[in-house]
Amino acid sequence: MSESIELEVIQLPRRAFLIGCAAAAAAFYALGQHHLTSGLWVAAELILTILGLFLLGSFRYQLDKNALTYGMAGVIIATFIPLWWPASQLKASIAQDGWGALAPFIQHHFLTLHGLEGLVHIDTMLFILGLTYFVAVIAQTRLLETVSGMILRKQKGKVLPTMALLAALVAASSGILDGVSMIGLMIRTLVIILAMGRAETRDIIFAVIVSTVITTVSGAWMAYGEPPNLIMKANLAPHLDNAFFLKYCLPIAVGSYLIVSWNLRRRLGKRRIDLAAQDILDAHSADVRFLQASRHGEVFTPVEFVENQKDTLGKHFIPVHARVLAGEPLGEALIREEVPGSARRQLLGHYVSEDLAESLEQHYQHLIQEDPGARNGSEAKVRQSIETTSRRRRRAQRIGALSFIPFIGLLILHGAHHGLPLFLASAGGFAAALFGIYKIPKMRSLALTEARHEFKEYLFLFPLFLSISLLQRTGFFDQLSHLLQEGITRLGVSHVAYIQYWSACLLSAILDNNVVADFASKALHGLDLGTLYLFSMAQIAGYAVGGCWTHIGCAQSVVAFAFIRKEISPRYTPVQWMKSMTLIVLEMSLFVTAVVYLIGWLTAR
Repeated sequence: MSESIELEVIQLPRRAFLIGCAAAAAAFYALGQHHLTSGLWVAAELILTILGLFLLGSFRYQLDKNALTYGMAGVIIATFIPLWWPASQLKASIAQDGWGALAPFIQHHFLTLHGLEGLVHIDTMLFILGLTYFVAVIAQTRLLETVSGMILRKQKGKVLPTMALLAALVAASSGILDGVSMIGLMIRTLVIILAMGRAETRDIIFAVIVSTVITTVSGAWMAYGEPPNLIMKANLAPHLDNAFFLKYCLPIAVGSYLIVSWNLRRRLGKRRIDLAAQDILDAHSADVRFLQASRHGEVFTPVEFVENQKDTLGKHFIPVHARVLAGEPLGEALIREEVPGSARRQLLGHYVSEDLAESLEQHYQHLIQEDPGARNGSEAKVRQSIETTSRRRRRAQRIGALSFIPFIGLLILHGAHHGLPLFLASAGGFAAALFGIYKIPKMRSLALTEARHEFKEYLFLFPLFLSISLLQRTGFFDQLSHLLQEGITRLGVSHVAYIQYWSACLLSAILDNNVVADFASKALHGLDLGTLYLFSMAQIAGYAVGGCWTHIGCAQSVVAFAFIRKEISPRYTPVQWMKSMTLIVLEMSLFVTAVVYLIGWLTAR
C-alpha cells in the first residue's frame, strides 16, 4: 500500500494576525459603547478561539497558539469591558472616591495570589512550573531506567510483566507528578525494553500510544499530576479534595490500567529478553544515559543517536539504522556494516564517553569473533569504567528520593491548610532535588532547558483562563447551570452525568483538555454534594479519555505522536493514531458507563 504524501505545513504570519486582532478589539469596543454587544459575543469569541486552536494547529495551515490565544484575549477583553463597566463596583468607587480607588482594585486582582488565582489559576500554573522543573531534575538521575532494569531482572527477562509493573509504577507516579514529563520517560524506557525483546514496529508504536492512557487516565487517581484535574479542583474548591479523587477517580484509574495491560498482553504474549546475552550498554542503560547527560548535555536512544549521525555514517547510515531499529546493539551494528574503525570509535565515544570508546570497540570485536575469554576481559574493563559513573548516579538518586519528603510534606500541609499556596510544594521538591545534579553543569543545563521548553507549552493557557473568567462574570455559566438543573429534572442524574462524560470526551478529542476542564466545571456550582461528585467524576473521566483519543487531545498525546513521527515512523498519521486508540477508548467507555450508572444509582438512593 502506498504511503500518503505529507503536505508541507504553512505557518500563518503572527504579526498580521495580531494586527487584525487589535483592529477587531477596537471595533468591538466601539460597538459595546453603543450597547450593540452582549455576553453571548464574549462566549462566541471564546468558542472561536478554542476551535481555532484545533483548526489552526492540526492541518496544513497553522498559527502559533500563543499568538492565537493572546491576540484573541485582547478581543475578548475589549468586548467585555463595555458590558461590565457601567454596573461595576469599581466605577461606583471611582465616582465616589476618585481614581485613587483604582489602586486597591489593581493590587487585589493583579498583585495578590488570591486575585490572580481567580483570573488565571496562578497557583495551579506555578505548581505546574515547579513540577516540570522538579521532574526534569529527577529524570536526569535516571531513576526510572534503574527501576525498570531491576524489574526486568526480577522478572527474568519477561517483557509483559516488566511492562505491566513499569506501567503501574508510572500510573501511580503520574497522580502526583507531571504526566507530560512522566510520558517522556516512560516512552523511551518502553522502546528500549521492546527493542531488546525484538518486538515488531507496530507493537512498539502501540506501546507508545497507550503510554498516554497510563499517564493521563490511570494517573487521574489524584489531582496533582494532571493540570486539568488541578484546574477542576480549584474551580470547585473546597469540595474536590483528595478524598474525592481517591473515592471517585481511583476506580477509573485502576480500570484503565487493567484495560491497557490486557491489550498489551494480546500483543506481547510470552516475549522474553535473554539477559545472559544482553548488550553491555543495555544492561547499564541508566549509567549510559547518566554519562550522556553529564558529558554531552543530551540523552538519546541508539536509534535517535544514529539518526543524528547521518553525515558521519554516510553510505552506512541506512543499513546501520535498520539494524539498530531492529534491536541490534549499536557497536555490533557498526562493525557488521564495516564502518571504518576510527569512525566507530568516534561514534561510540560520543554515544557514551570518549574514555570508553576503545574498550567498547574491543568488546564488540570480541563479541562478533565469538571469543568468550577475550570478550569477558574487555567486558570487565567496560564495567570497571562504568562503576565510577554508577556511584555518582546513585548519589544523585538518593538526593532525588529525599527531595520527595518536602514535596509530599508540603502537599499534605496544603491539603490541611488551603491558605498555604500549592506551588510551594513543587518549588520545595525542585530546590531539594537540584542539589543532586547541581555540580554537573551539562546535566543541570539539560534539566533546566527541558523543563523550560515543557512549561512553554502551557503559556497559551493564561489568556484562555482569563477569557473564561471574564465570561463567567457575564453570567454565562449561570445559564448553563440552569440548563443542567432542567436536564436533571427531565432525564435524571445518571443520564445527565453520562451525557457530560461523552460531551467532555468528544470535546477533549479536538480541543485541549485543560480548557475543557475549566469551561465545563464552572457550570457545576449550586448542585448538592453527591451530584457534584458524580458530575465531576464524569467530566474528569471524559476529558482524560477524550484527550487520549486523538493526537492533539492532551499534552501527552502531542508528546507521544511527535515521538512516533520523529523516531519510529515519519509517515505515521493522525488517522492511524485514532484507529489504534479507538478500541481502547471504547473499552474504557464501557467501564466508565458501568461506574457512572452505579454511582448514579447509589447517589439517588
